Amino acid sequence: MSEPNAVPVSTSSLKDRLIVAEHFGVERPTFQGEGPNCGRPALFIRLSRCNLTCASCDTKYTWDWSRFDPDKESAKLSVRDLITWAVSSPVDLVVITGGEPLIQQQRLIPLVEGLLEVGKRVEFETNGTLPPGRSLLIDGVRFNVSPKLATFGVDERKSIVPAALKLFAASGQAVFKFVASSLPDLDRIAELVDAHGLAPVWVMPEGSTTEAVIASTRELADAVAARHWNLTSRLHVLAFADARGR
Repeated sequence: MSEPNAVPVSTSSLKDRLIVAEHFGVERPTFQGEGPNCGRPALFIRLSRCNLTCASCDTKYTWDWSRFDPDKESAKLSVRDLITWAVSSPVDLVVITGGEPLIQQQRLIPLVEGLLEVGKRVEFETNGTLPPGRSLLIDGVRFNVSPKLATFGVDERKSIVPAALKLFAASGQAVFKFVASSLPDLDRIAELVDAHGLAPVWVMPEGSTTEAVIASTRELADAVAARHWNLTSRLHVLAFADARGR
């Protein structure tokens, strides 16, 4: 595996700094907790800032400055430092999440290029409102796109962006993961899937406790199976009680 200083991007790009809420998975190993890679060992780079303000968001410390202090909840880290950190682990999957990571996508390009060069795979977790540029639609990069429904506490006029969803769908590098809290949510998901040609589809039951996740899973499972969609759990809740940094 190459050293970070062998990454084929300019020195100035390696010095680019990203606004990061937290990065974890090296000192305390963890897993990707949802979607098609659920249960796979993963490293996480959680970027700060978001373009939505969902009431049910479980990472409000990345954007809700009425409750959290941005100076305490985020730091500017260089691309080089993040690559050096990632390469210190044998885990090959790096999840770049948020907040909404694609807000910072220009500065993400050298990070992604560097991670791929040292043998990592990259998975973005995005709300699907911001289309990725061509520089991110490359081999070794996947997108876990999670459009937010009105029942998640957000105005769908902001959270559902048809042009962006169609670009993700056409890329062949995206899966679409919807958080659902009830059976009527599945009907709304079906409308969005049909309207924008979204596939493959994963449904994740909402819940921040083990009891809530189990209850919503049992409520939704038969209906998800009947639609021939995929069902994902929330492994971080079940395994780590939704502890931060796990």
